[in-house]
Amino acid sequence: MSTRRSVPAIVALSGAIVFFSVGSYLGALQHADTEARFAALRAELNELRGREPLVATGTSGHFGTPAINADVDAIVDDVKRQLSDEMGLFPLDLLRDRRASFVELYSYDDRGASSYGTAGYLGNGYFITVKHGVVALGQESAADPRRITSVKIAYDGRLLNAKVVDLGDAKVEVDPGDWAIVKVKEPIDLPALRPNLNFGFDFADPIFRLGNDYSKGIIVATGYVGQKTPNNLVTCLTDGHPGVSGGGVLNREGELVGIPVGRMQGDYRFSFILPLREEMFRKVSF
Repeated sequence: MSTRRSVPAIVALSGAIVFFSVGSYLGALQHADTEARFAALRAELNELRGREPLVATGTSGHFGTPAINADVDAIVDDVKRQLSDEMGLFPLDLLRDRRASFVELYSYDDRGASSYGTAGYLGNGYFITVKHGVVALGQESAADPRRITSVKIAYDGRLLNAKVVDLGDAKVEVDPGDWAIVKVKEPIDLPALRPNLNFGFDFADPIFRLGNDYSKGIIVATGYVGQKTPNNLVTCLTDGHPGVSGGGVLNREGELVGIPVGRMQGDYRFSFILPLREEMFRKVSF
């Protein structure tokens, strides 16, 4: 019985030795192949290091400067540009610079109440904002209409008096005529915005909204163009919080292309944008 039982054990041991030997042999082959590949790679790298650097040559036949680094930089810049185009990205340094062009706007009425909004700087003391931020709209039928008696902008820790110099023809809020131009007399040092009157507001165009959210300072929000309304406004899914009216809507080049004028009742995500047009700047002296 003991002899018969030892036969399977001997067979199993022999098999294990064979498999171990084959595995060791295959492992040695794989190691040798890996070493051979590394050796070939090292040889190729050494050959590349020994080559003369490529140079760009003009059509005149004169040698230029080495172009390897320039080519790499150009490729990197092109990749960044394509990513920015595809994702609607905005250069942070440009966005931070544009933020300084917007100020908090405050208005005070004859009832002792006040309201807040935003204004964008155009240069030479002029700001663009919304009409409903400087005029009490929808008061025509009131027996004792509310009047806004003063408008101020926040600058350098102070509130400066602003004079209304031009208005749109809006009778109600969220209207194509809901725009205004105000001006301050004091000298101010702010970067002026670059208006673009020809921005197409095509569907899904990325845009950037800057405004005085909840009177907590200038905040940026991103969004995409939705549709154009029958009354020449533009819809957009971006924050429409109180205080952002009169702020700026920028394109990817940092140009001012519109101003936020309102939102859908009960939905802070659905905003209305008023595209810029030439009429708005008829009394602005740049």
